[in-house]
Amino acid sequence: MPNTIRLIVFPAKDLDKAKSFYRKFLGVEPYVDGVYYVGYKIGDLEVGLDPNGQNIVSYTDVDDIESSLKELKATGATVHMDAKIVGSDLLVAQVKDADGNILGLRQRSK
Repeated sequence: MPNTIRLIVFPAKDLDKAKSFYRKFLGVEPYVDGVYYVGYKIGDLEVGLDPNGQNIVSYTDVDDIESSLKELKATGATVHMDAKIVGSDLLVAQVKDADGNILGLRQRSK
C-alpha cells in the first residue's frame, strides 16, 4: 500500500490571522487550537499551522520511522530533523529531497 500524505503544515507567523483565514478557507473549526500548533481535520487530511515553521511540510504516516529514514537516506535524501517525540504518542522526522524540499514522516507510538 502506498504512503499517503496525511498532514500538511503551513508556517503561520501571525497565528490569529492565519486561524481566521484557514477557518474560512477550510470551512471548519480547528480540532487543536494551541499556541504552538493549530490543526484542522478535513476527511483523512489534517492541515496544520505552525507559528515557528519556516517551510510548508507534508507528512506521511509510516510504521517504522527509523527504517524509513534509513531507506530515504539511501535514495539521496538528507535528514533535516531527526525523529523526536511530539505530543504523547507521536514521533516525527523530516528529510530533504535532492531539490531541498522538506518532507515529513510520522509514526504513532505502539
